Amino acid sequence: MIRRKRTCWTAILMVCVLLISGCSIWPGQDDSANNKKVTLTLWYWNRSIDDKLIARAKEKFPNIELTAQKIGGDFKAKLKTTLAARSGEPDIVALNDWIMELFPSEDRFYNLYDLGAGDIEDQYLPWKWKQGVTPSGQMIGFPMDTGPTALFYREDLFKEAGLPSDPDDVTRQINSWDAYAAAGEQIKEKFGGKVFLTDNIGSVYNQVLSQGAERYFRPDGSFIGMDSALVRTSWDTSIAFKEKGLLANADGWTPGWNAAMNNGEIASFVGAVWMKQVLQEAAPDTSGKWRVARAPGGDGNNGGSFLSILKSSEHPQEAFELVRWLQSPENQLEQYQTLNLFPSAPGVFDDPAMKEEEPFFGGQATGPVFAESAQQVPDAFFGERYPSVHNIITRRLNDVAKQNADPQQVWTDTVHRVERELQR
Repeated sequence: MIRRKRTCWTAILMVCVLLISGCSIWPGQDDSANNKKVTLTLWYWNRSIDDKLIARAKEKFPNIELTAQKIGGDFKAKLKTTLAARSGEPDIVALNDWIMELFPSEDRFYNLYDLGAGDIEDQYLPWKWKQGVTPSGQMIGFPMDTGPTALFYREDLFKEAGLPSDPDDVTRQINSWDAYAAAGEQIKEKFGGKVFLTDNIGSVYNQVLSQGAERYFRPDGSFIGMDSALVRTSWDTSIAFKEKGLLANADGWTPGWNAAMNNGEIASFVGAVWMKQVLQEAAPDTSGKWRVARAPGGDGNNGGSFLSILKSSEHPQEAFELVRWLQSPENQLEQYQTLNLFPSAPGVFDDPAMKEEEPFFGGQATGPVFAESAQQVPDAFFGERYPSVHNIITRRLNDVAKQNADPQQVWTDTVHRVERELQR
């Protein structure tokens, strides 16, 4: 009897040992539970993520061996080539505002909702969040920065032309495209045609378009058509600015644009928040003369990035925790201070760092202007073919602006070109 009891207790003890030891080698157990390092590779481009933040991430996550690769050159082309080759893919990759071009390849990315993204969705701007979600509801992009737009203007030139010059007054009085055009005609008359209201026809078209919701495609992928009210209004407004002589025909990212901004040839332009740095570098001699007001006609967005996790990653949960930390509201605020990346987390908009006075803008704190804009950007669907259609239209608008092509003939030709493009 005693031997039987001893045998029974021995068997129970062996079962307990097996259960305990089994817990440490349970199939599918997260490597981090064993304090084993996992290796993750991150692709990003210069100034999309602060290098110091990446260094801190390596300290924050001791269980992750992070290889952060700053990709130069044509980032999008390299990514698409790598995806096509199905070799050498990173775990985490930054995506710019061309994220919609990758929607047809959503199966190559983890659905971030499955990794816990939904738990923190309310911390980010709804329209920005939706831009990372495919039509089928799969979230492939986590919000990084945004590009809310506003009106950059020369306070001295506006005042000399008899226009309102205080940012609040400009916002109230120049609140539509008609009012903005009227201001341009007043500037033209005052300076004898030597000072133009704004830079180029494309910037006018882009801003009017960004203020509406229905652009070229519906969420189901169907083409709205070139007779879309928003597209036609954007086109007509741009043409009107050209015909009234309000455009300097200075293309962005050119020496001509820089010179026109620096020598006072251009009195204003509607641009994204990241244009602050571009303007300061292009026109250093104008420091203190610029101000920022809300854009005429409404708020819009131009630019902004995302972080995605590729299906080839063997450690998606660890990758998501890293992404979540890198783009936490607190770290987005920090990157606003270090890289001028405007946050997509509105909870930080009231932080004193967002309200600092800026000498280049005459001591104005421009952060609140862009914060108000960011919270009013309309929801809009783009679709993977948005870039091809948009590029056709803006190229043809340039023909009107620079070659004096007939607007109606160009419109008809543009409609045909877009139709042919969509049949490819």
